[in-house]
Amino acid sequence: MPYKLFRLVLIVSVFATFVSQINGNSKKKEVPTLGERVLQLVDMSTKRPIIRLNGDKFRQYVKASPRNYSFVIMLTALSSQRQCAICRQAHDEFQIVANSWRYSQLFSNHLFFGMVDFDEGPDVFQYLGQNSAPVFIHFPEKGKPKKADVMDIQRIGFAAETIARWIGERTDTQCIVFAMTSGQMWNHIRGPPFMHRTPRGNVAYVHGSSGGQFIVETYIVIVLNAAVVFGMILLNEAAASKGDPRKRKIMAVVGLALVAFFFSLILSIFRSKAHGYPYSFLFK
Repeated sequence: MPYKLFRLVLIVSVFATFVSQINGNSKKKEVPTLGERVLQLVDMSTKRPIIRLNGDKFRQYVKASPRNYSFVIMLTALSSQRQCAICRQAHDEFQIVANSWRYSQLFSNHLFFGMVDFDEGPDVFQYLGQNSAPVFIHFPEKGKPKKADVMDIQRIGFAAETIARWIGERTDTQCIVFAMTSGQMWNHIRGPPFMHRTPRGNVAYVHGSSGGQFIVETYIVIVLNAAVVFGMILLNEAAASKGDPRKRKIMAVVGLALVAFFFSLILSIFRSKAHGYPYSFLFK
């Protein structure tokens, strides 16, 4: 081989090797680490509680491993070509749950909400073996979804409370249900005042109708619900434990008193809002 030709081949080979190494390094950099993925997910969920996913994003954030977070995905058909009335209703309920989690004080980077529209990710539907919508699937931190990780909407429906309860069962994230039952989500949507001062100068802590509420009212409901729960825990412990009978009796009496007293207060608040409700207990 002539020297000039040999030199040309050598230069081309070195250049090709250099280019391949650059491409290889760039491809490696395109694959985010677990920490990078979590930061990206937190940033996206901060802007929009339900992260919109296509096929590539699904593989990058949901299917990729390792994961130290759970993902609740809604498969839907909301595009103009495949408008689905039931999907719209389910999306609205799903949005309430996602917002409730996003704006709760216990929000963390261990649970995220996502949505895949059929027209944006038909390969995701095919991969998951789904040919209808809406579908709710929970992807745990480790392993693949099991049968219980697919929400049975035919049996239990898809109301926001139902979705929240199902997520709580799959992830032990009960704060979603707690935030919703206290009315925190309603506050974020409606933006009510903290409390209200009447024309006579008195301060109202509870709204006078079932169509409204004050922020302080939700805090009151949280405390009352927590007290009732604590009373139920005492009753349960008194019945299940095998300790000193005297202590168990005290626990049972205190638990029963807490449940009766604070449930009566909750019922009284409900009567003041739902005018005409005939039932009461201890308090009018």
